[in-house]
Amino acid sequence: MPEVVLRAATEQDAADMLALYAPYVIQTTVSSEYTPPTLDEFLGRMRTYGQRLPWLVCTVDGEVVGYGYASPHRTRAAYQWSVETSIYVAQEWHRHGIAGAIYAALFELLAMQGYYNIYVGITSPNERSMKFHKAMGFIISGAYQESMYKFGQWRDVLWMGKSLRPHEGEPQPTVPFPEIKDSPLVARALRQAEQRIHL
Repeated sequence: MPEVVLRAATEQDAADMLALYAPYVIQTTVSSEYTPPTLDEFLGRMRTYGQRLPWLVCTVDGEVVGYGYASPHRTRAAYQWSVETSIYVAQEWHRHGIAGAIYAALFELLAMQGYYNIYVGITSPNERSMKFHKAMGFIISGAYQESMYKFGQWRDVLWMGKSLRPHEGEPQPTVPFPEIKDSPLVARALRQAEQRIHL
């Protein structure tokens, strides 16, 4: 039986995560980048976002097969309770519940940290991604018409959002992920999400 592990990513995972991400940049409109980042650039992103937000990696028998993370939705103070999420799964590992497991874990961890909203931008057309996000509880928030130019074509970006908690009262400051990363609650959330993966 293969060993499936969903855990917090470390800098030692960066090269494998970048290798998984690069085809999305080169071959698809899922990423808005034209060229893959260098390893130093990728590590810089992990270090910057990871100061406050979770980066998760899924491995099967030690091989990185998917990863996901949260980043700030906007940088000004009033947006501090909202994040954007990105998830990438190796092509040969699609349809095994990996993306859903990463999302399930992110929902729990971000709620623990005190976040209220998650947003995701989906380059249109991408019916499969839209259906997946609807199944994960996202609703359509709006669209940026013809805002992205890639592969010789202007493309719309559809935005979908999901609430993590009721919007009642004054929000409290969020807790940086490194402060809770090693807690039993995080470990339990990761193990529960892991159960969604089927090989």
